Amino acid sequence: MTTRPPSRHPQQSTEPFVIVVDDDAALREALSSLFRSIGLKVELFASAADLLGATLPDVPRCLVLDIRLPGVSGLDFQAQLAKSGVDMPIIFMTGHGDIPMTVRAMKAGAVDFLTKPFRDQDMLDAVSTAIALDQTRREAKKAVSDVQTLYETLTAREKQIMALVTSGLMNKQVAAEVGLSEITVKIHRGHEDVSVGHRGGRPLRRAPAIGTWASERPGTGAVR
Repeated sequence: MTTRPPSRHPQQSTEPFVIVVDDDAALREALSSLFRSIGLKVELFASAADLLGATLPDVPRCLVLDIRLPGVSGLDFQAQLAKSGVDMPIIFMTGHGDIPMTVRAMKAGAVDFLTKPFRDQDMLDAVSTAIALDQTRREAKKAVSDVQTLYETLTAREKQIMALVTSGLMNKQVAAEVGLSEITVKIHRGHEDVSVGHRGGRPLRRAPAIGTWASERPGTGAVR
């Protein structure tokens, strides 16, 4: 089976999908049939280079990757993706894995390490877990982005007060620190609560740290 290029208009779909990278055409075909049998979309690639040259939809997904590929090992490709900021759950396949190899892959964030021949159900379970993890990661990233956007709507004074409150100061202490009355501080805090939002009835007090935290996260999205 030949490698198929990604869909021409992948951005129009939001359905999760599986990326398979393996130089064994028969295995690619078998995995494609397996995933499609449960309604999952699949993109097939014969090499890591083919995947890097593709533009893929930025939706929940996972990568099923052979440990030995033409030109690069699966482990090295895993490291390359991480260095490039591509955050994608990986399931490794191998015909001759060993414990050190498995440990290295799992420490680097692999979801599973399957030895060929593996049971279809083991692969499906691993893919289900991986896609769920990617969905959770995307939701968390969006939540951080939403809070960061709302935080930026606060005035400089409100940000200052929120930072002091986050550090553990009481309203009276904050008032003394910024040279305002306690009632004025309470008014500012009320606006912060409305602007930034609540979770479970409590204001998101960690908002002052959101900008720094988010800027340190690696970029995600399409492979290219």
